Amino acid sequence: MQTNQLTRVHKNKKRMTVARGGKRGKTAGRGGKGQSARAGNKRRPEWRDIIKKLPKLRGRGVNQNKSFANRPAIVNLVVLEEIFNSGDAITPTILVEKGVIDLKFGKIPAVKILGTGEITKAFKISGCDISGSAKEKVEKAKGEVVTKAGKTIIKVKKEVKKVESKVENAQGASVKVEKVVEKKEGAEKAKSAKKSEKKVEKVVAK
Repeated sequence: MQTNQLTRVHKNKKRMTVARGGKRGKTAGRGGKGQSARAGNKRRPEWRDIIKKLPKLRGRGVNQNKSFANRPAIVNLVVLEEIFNSGDAITPTILVEKGVIDLKFGKIPAVKILGTGEITKAFKISGCDISGSAKEKVEKAKGEVVTKAGKTIIKVKKEVKKVESKVENAQGASVKVEKVVEKKEGAEKAKSAKKSEKKVEKVVAK
């Protein structure tokens, strides 16, 4: 094969010529005069300006997957053993006053006591969540643990509602049974009355 025998894989790309020499003639598909008929006609798309006007989501930063849930402040038994004396009361407000925990958005946060470490002092813990292991250790050291009053009240209210609903259902069922019994008794009485009337009629007829 000679160099003069080589053929192109892709055909030569014909340049669009404007005016009568071109394929389309005159404006060559570019319409009339103006910006759209000139070379380099690349306009900024409208949707991009709309997107740029939208505010950016700020405030997440590096911790963009950080949860917004209100998590309790964690306090271990080792810390309580070091700071408090035997017989002291421990509440969230006292922990804030002693500097064990910090305020969260100007408010006293919820507190959870975990069981890491050993204690020898008897504490009176109230108003705090506490793990099972921590509760056992506090009770072994002859301390007291009072759970949150709000939670216990809610639990009691739920149990009372369940009992009331069961009682209402039982009363409704008993009323239905009484109505059915009354209907049956009324039907039986009507039948016996009809039979006695028929017997009387037969006797009169004889």
